[in-house]
Amino acid sequence: MPSVAVLCCCIFAVLHFTSNVLAYENLALHKPTWHSITWETCTADRAMDMQCTDLRWLEEECMASFWELTTVEWRVDLGAVKSIHHVFIQYRTGNIVWDKDNGYTEYFLGFSVYISNTTNKEDGVLCFRDTNYTRATIPNPVNITCPYQGKYVIYYNNRTHRPYPEGYSDESSRDFCEVEVYGCPILGFYGENCSMPCPQSYFCHITEGNRLGCLPGYYGQNCSKSCSQNCFCNITEGTCLDCFPGYRGLNCNEKCGNNTYGAECKQSCGRCSNGEACHHVDGSCPSGCNAGAYGVKCKQSCGNCSSGDPCHHVDGSCPSGCNAGAYGVTCKQPCGICYNGDPCNDVDGTCPSGCDAGVYNDDYCDIECPEGTYGPNCHNNCSLNCAVSARCNVKTGKCTGGCQAGWKSSICDEKCGNNTYGVECKQSCGNCSNGEPCHHVNGSCPSGCDAGAYGVKCKQPCGNCSNGDPCNDVDGSCPSGCDAGAYGVKCKQPCGNCSNGDPCNDVDGSCLFGCDNGVYGEKCDIECPVGRYGRDCYETCGDQCQGCNRFSGVCDLGCLPGWTGQRCDEPWTFGNNEFDQVNNMRLFSNFLFSL
Repeated sequence: MPSVAVLCCCIFAVLHFTSNVLAYENLALHKPTWHSITWETCTADRAMDMQCTDLRWLEEECMASFWELTTVEWRVDLGAVKSIHHVFIQYRTGNIVWDKDNGYTEYFLGFSVYISNTTNKEDGVLCFRDTNYTRATIPNPVNITCPYQGKYVIYYNNRTHRPYPEGYSDESSRDFCEVEVYGCPILGFYGENCSMPCPQSYFCHITEGNRLGCLPGYYGQNCSKSCSQNCFCNITEGTCLDCFPGYRGLNCNEKCGNNTYGAECKQSCGRCSNGEACHHVDGSCPSGCNAGAYGVKCKQSCGNCSSGDPCHHVDGSCPSGCNAGAYGVTCKQPCGICYNGDPCNDVDGTCPSGCDAGVYNDDYCDIECPEGTYGPNCHNNCSLNCAVSARCNVKTGKCTGGCQAGWKSSICDEKCGNNTYGVECKQSCGNCSNGEPCHHVNGSCPSGCDAGAYGVKCKQPCGNCSNGDPCNDVDGSCPSGCDAGAYGVKCKQPCGNCSNGDPCNDVDGSCLFGCDNGVYGEKCDIECPVGRYGRDCYETCGDQCQGCNRFSGVCDLGCLPGWTGQRCDEPWTFGNNEFDQVNNMRLFSNFLFSL
């Protein structure tokens, strides 16, 4: 029962330290925080809200860091130096019982807590360092007594020096669900109720009252000397170390100028009336704001007041109402999308004529239609025939990515027509029976094919069936056999060169009486190899031939030296025949060249 374990954990923390919680104030509540590396939205400030009912990762009550870190650091800024009594830390548990088997214990081991007046832990005091806890003994939550004064509370852990003690993780993590810092909100007091004053001009131990140092504004051996007005000074020499907010200079005797205010004069004034300087400490504008601004510091901009009228300089309200498109007291809230672009009510933001297409939310019209719906008040459903089923433009219903196969129009509510089918209706139907349209999605022909075509879509032409008979409209077979010159089940394969042009067998394509010149094989469809010619390639080219014609045996590429004739079977001599003279001269030249 993880939730029970978490609840008990929080209750134990409250009951065990009831006296402390009642006596001391949580100085860290909602104070600014920082940590070295944040995981997504699990920011450092989640640990400062006094919420510890759900201790799981990525839930709204816990912060988290990246994995595989060697060092982690986190701090809270208390706003000023405070007298601290103890620090409460609630670590993430995953809503699982906190014991040696809980996987988070190993990351908590070895942590340290510092109290410092700067953001550097080394400038402060080490309040606690874990050197003894094990996965079985480390408490959660843990309360650490830190009777020191400081502005920053800093948590630190590292995995930088191997080997680590037994049970330690190999990497650091900083996953808190709650950090609370208890103490006295004002320096100079101590005791359970922070009601007992420290000796004059001193701050003291929060429980015992022992003198620990001078209060801000005092210095010297007995803290009897006053620092320069408006400064924090060195406790022995009295020199100003830092100025109070609103002051600057070596002795902190100059007010902030140049339109600045606050600590170190780093804040810029707002838009005070007529360019007047703001208060040097708190930034307030004594005479109000320039037109277009409001607030104590005049840093907030007016909303869309009617006709550009100025808003009230204190609360930002628009006395004459809002311009079209805005509503509310300050006219800063945008109207929803009212019907036909009509303005909303400038007080409550409702749309008098209802919502425009693509939005809903009663009369506010400020929520986009859920996926799968569109139109006024989202009353229409996107077509199931959209390419991405039921996904369309929230205003028009136009399908995202077009239509599924077989459908057309912007909302995909029309079947393909004009003898088309498929995606975007770009495919043409085949030769369906009697011109019947094909199926709009897959192109099939419901009543079969016209003569001369076959297949599911009737797009394949019949072969050379006997006497021009139609083929089977499903598989394309020719029931009565093939015309001369073709063979096969579908009569689509051409016969080879059978002897004397005889037809081949219309089933297997074989030539019953052999092959014509130049080819061989059962189907007479293989050319004679080099060196063979004639019917069925039975004849052999002459030995003196450079390569003969596969049909006639004539030596097309000429004869070897010393031979002549069409088949190179005659010894070479000079003759009167013009062919012989030319051929023999060519051969003689080749012969001489080869020598």
